[in-house]
Parts: sequence; C-alpha cells; structure tokens
Amino acid sequence: MNTQTKILVVDDDPDILEFLTYNLKKEGYDVAEALNGKVALQVAEKFKPELILLDVMMPEMDGIQTCQELRKNNLFKDVFIVFLTARIEEYSEIAGFTAGADDYITKPIKPGALLSRIKAILKRKHTPAGQDLITIGDLAIDKTSYEVTYKGQKIHFARKEFELLYMLASQPGKVFSRDKILEQIWGNDVYVGDRTVDVHIRKIREKIDPDFIKTIKGIGYKYDM
Repeated sequence: MNTQTKILVVDDDPDILEFLTYNLKKEGYDVAEALNGKVALQVAEKFKPELILLDVMMPEMDGIQTCQELRKNNLFKDVFIVFLTARIEEYSEIAGFTAGADDYITKPIKPGALLSRIKAILKRKHTPAGQDLITIGDLAIDKTSYEVTYKGQKIHFARKEFELLYMLASQPGKVFSRDKILEQIWGNDVYVGDRTVDVHIRKIREKIDPDFIKTIKGIGYKYDM
C-alpha cells in the first residue's frame, strides 16, 4: 500500500475515470480526478500529484495541450505524466513524448497491467544534484573520474559519449528527444546535426550491452530498465 503517492487521473469519460480511481485507491494511492484538461491544470496546482494519468482525446483542451501546459510550470517539471489513449497511430505517440510525456498506455486498460506499469514508473529516480555515481546492475558510471565499469571491467568512453550515457542512465525509462540531448550535451552555441547523436549512441552500444539503450522511433532514446 502506498498512501503517500498522489495520482491525478484525467479523462472525459466518467466510467473510465471511476474505473481508474477505484483501482488506484484500492491499491492505496491518494487519487484526484478531472474530466478535462482545463480542470486538470487547476486540480494539479492544489493537489500536487507525483504522477498524472492523462487521456489524449478530450474536448476543449486535449492531453497533448494539457501536458505542454503542465511542463511549462516548474511545479510539474519532475512529475511523471503517462498518456492514456485508444489511438495507436505512431504520430500520436510521437506527439505525446514530444509534449513531455514519460510513458504511454493504450486502452482498453487492464487493472493488473496498469498498476504494474505505475509501480515501475514511480521507481524511476531522477538523479539528485551532486550524485556522482550511478550503479545499475553490472554498470557503474562515476562522474567524478569519468570512468565506466561494466561487468567489472573499466571501459573507455570519449567525453561526449560518457556525458550522453550518464544523461540517459540518470533517469532510466525516460525518453530524451534528440533536441534535448543536443541541447544538454552539446549546448545551443555549437551546431551539430541529429546524426551526431545517433553516431554517439552507436559507439556507446558497441561498448556495453546494446539493449541498454532503446531507440524510440521518431523521437529519441531512453535507457531501458
């Protein structure tokens, strides 16, 4: 039971809203509801959720717009946002991640699968400022010495390769767009193309298990948990 975790559920279908709320409360979560995006923004300000389940297709303000507005507010920059949708078109998924979503769940929703996914998402930890060592399984990344150890062996990484690996591994499961990677690793003052990111990802995959870093088609990359 997790009575401390707050989840905001946003869906314009009252039946789905009731279904989700019932299952989440049964699991011990503190749940708030909203029937549309505009109300969700108001509720989020007061409720301060740690995770938001957000329907994509809603009247007045859809999920994409709502997510964009939430991400503009510093209060919600670290809140997990998970889209709920019956749509399976690739562009819808791309639009969701581009807007700032952390994950994506398609309808119809099965309670067991939903709760498992939420638990997995909530386990994702944002690397606190000042954390210099990341250890995930057989992989250890030491920012103080710029050293990477994999299965007990030290592996040499060029500086940008190291910084890119550290960025992805610091938030396992989070999708980073190519634009975000370019901005954070290379900065706005240096002109490099998308291929630069792809080449560095390829080099990283050659040195550790290639399955650690997943390609999200049309968006970017994530470190798989």
